[in-house]
Amino acid sequence: QVQLVESGGGLVQAGGSLRLSCAASGRTFSRYAMGWFRQAPGEEREFVAVISRDGGTTDYADSVKGRFTISRDNTKNTVYLQMNSLKPEDTALYYCAARSSLLGSVTYLEYDYWGQGTQVTVSA
Repeated sequence: QVQLVESGGGLVQAGGSLRLSCAASGRTFSRYAMGWFRQAPGEEREFVAVISRDGGTTDYADSVKGRFTISRDNTKNTVYLQMNSLKPEDTALYYCAARSSLLGSVTYLEYDYWGQGTQVTVSA
């Protein structure tokens, strides 16, 4: 059983940066691969980034590769998403998700737990 709480969203200008945080409850955080997804109004949930449970493997959507970085601190039960060079098309509600597996997945249906989301808005 894991509860996830995202924070760090906000309103930024194009080209700016934000760092999202996802704090997890419990003592078994290190057993879960973690992912970030986003969803804009009227759009399907979109994969953003994933990290293995030990932090050794990461993967990114092509649209954010080179701009976003996912990381985790298992001591703090927290996963992060550093977002640089933000674009208006990055505007969405960003969700943190946990999967009971060594590796994450690009498919949102394969995740077990979700946070409530944090809004990121990028102005032109």
